[in-house]
Amino acid sequence: MTKTSSKRILILLGHPSGDSFCAALAEAYADAARAQGHAVRELRLGQLDFDPSLHEGYRQVQPLEADLLAAQEAILWAEHLVFAYPIWWGGAPALLKGFVDRAFLPGFAFKYRPGKAFPEQLLRGRTAQLLVTMDTPPWYFRWVYRMPGIHQLRRTTLEFCGVKPVRVASFGPILGSTEPQRTRWLAQASTLARHA
Repeated sequence: MTKTSSKRILILLGHPSGDSFCAALAEAYADAARAQGHAVRELRLGQLDFDPSLHEGYRQVQPLEADLLAAQEAILWAEHLVFAYPIWWGGAPALLKGFVDRAFLPGFAFKYRPGKAFPEQLLRGRTAQLLVTMDTPPWYFRWVYRMPGIHQLRRTTLEFCGVKPVRVASFGPILGSTEPQRTRWLAQASTLARHA
């Protein structure tokens, strides 16, 4: 078996708590990626100091806090982005949505062009992996709810900015899961990292 070339991987924990199953998935992915020789950086959004509200929308510039500037630098550094986050009320946590609102700005992640219907994708050349937990059975979330909390980050954020492909691994239901199930899910996250 041929060893894959080393990549620069940024892992973003979108769960506010560092003591969550999302955090455990992120850690399992990071450990396996490092073992493969990849360069790994980690961002725990719950530890960053920033205002998640884009108070004036895009009508005026809201200065970026130091942690957001560092996060943008890490995104530009990365070749592969990994987002570990839970589905709450069908979508991503407010913290992750606020991070996207503040960090994925015009001029950084995309740029509108005069006379063009679609913007220039400034994050092209990167790939992504979503590690998504939920209490809903993943099949039900996919076929009945139509995966709004996945489509929002995958299609209308990352792919909109040029990140492709964006692969998705769903884990759940977390509520009521057993230790053997969680062990298998952590092993799955490790396997995904080995094929990053």
